[in-house]
Amino acid sequence: MTSGSLGRVRGMVRKEFLQLFRDPKLVRLLFVAPILQLLLFGYAVSTDVRDTSLYVVDSEGSRAARELVEAFTASGYFRVVGGSDRPADLVSVLEHGDAIAGLVLPVGFERDLAAGTARVQLLFDGTNSNTATIAKGYAERIVQRFALDRAGFTRVPAIDLRLSAWYNPDLDSRNYNVPAVIGLLLMLISLLLTSLAVVREREIGTLDQLLVSPLGAFELLLGKTIPFALVGVADLVLVTSVALLWFEVPLRGSVWLLLGAALLFLLCGLGLGLLVSTISKTQQEAFLSSFLIFIPTILLSGFMFPVSSMPPFFRWLTLGNPMRHFLECVRGIFLRGSTAADLAPQLGALALLGVLLFGTAVARFARPER
Repeated sequence: MTSGSLGRVRGMVRKEFLQLFRDPKLVRLLFVAPILQLLLFGYAVSTDVRDTSLYVVDSEGSRAARELVEAFTASGYFRVVGGSDRPADLVSVLEHGDAIAGLVLPVGFERDLAAGTARVQLLFDGTNSNTATIAKGYAERIVQRFALDRAGFTRVPAIDLRLSAWYNPDLDSRNYNVPAVIGLLLMLISLLLTSLAVVREREIGTLDQLLVSPLGAFELLLGKTIPFALVGVADLVLVTSVALLWFEVPLRGSVWLLLGAALLFLLCGLGLGLLVSTISKTQQEAFLSSFLIFIPTILLSGFMFPVSSMPPFFRWLTLGNPMRHFLECVRGIFLRGSTAADLAPQLGALALLGVLLFGTAVARFARPER
């Protein structure tokens, strides 16, 4: 770019910043709202199951039965909400939704436990399959640990099984979800701001003035997107700081690699927003089009559902989703300490998608009929 071109872009960037910071409400939305959203998502979006309501049917009332119930409550995963000595009461409780899990301890439980033949029954309300599956796993581990502790083996077992969770040893879903919220917020800001900015110029009639100015199409779009890219970087710093200092999410990788991946992701988001602006005539149309794109982008990114569990067609479809590649980058950098070599496929995909989206937007914007 020549010095004259740089000067024109610099003037356009200055104009966009003046317009951007003219409205205090918009400034709060850009820099305060992302922090509030991160706090909301950080606490609300969790796959951990705590204090699951448990109804106990104890037909014997023995000491061993009480100890097993105490093992459930001491784990922190379950809390007893009621008890009875009749299995029919548990059926009624589960039918009315007063408990999620039920533990049935039969007559002779203590005797059978000493003989190594004890059985217990676990029932779960499967309305919420995710909660029921996780609670079932917790309950099975508690019962197995209780049985092993009471068995008192005197010989070494044939298999010494030791489980170890790497990268997120506490299996805290917050460490997995909070970094992903960074990608969600960056996409939301870059997509909405960029798509609305150009359309707003068209609605108030200033776009025609810009088109007949010495600014070229690339210079105009560059001047439009640089301010929003800088806003995105500022929001990246803010939400990453909150993730590290407030939620104490570990950052094991390079901060500079995170910044580089975020810049490539912002290029994709800005290019997508510019594409929306080239096909929208009003701000309302641009806003609705952005959300029409934003929701599938989240669903096909692995933010809420693992990509590996999707049907083959949708797994292939996610390869064209920039958020999928960025979430793999940000989670790898935060939790695994991944290097640029480890994330080369994801970074390459982000760069390719960013160039394609931004280049297509510039080509559409520069068409003579526009």
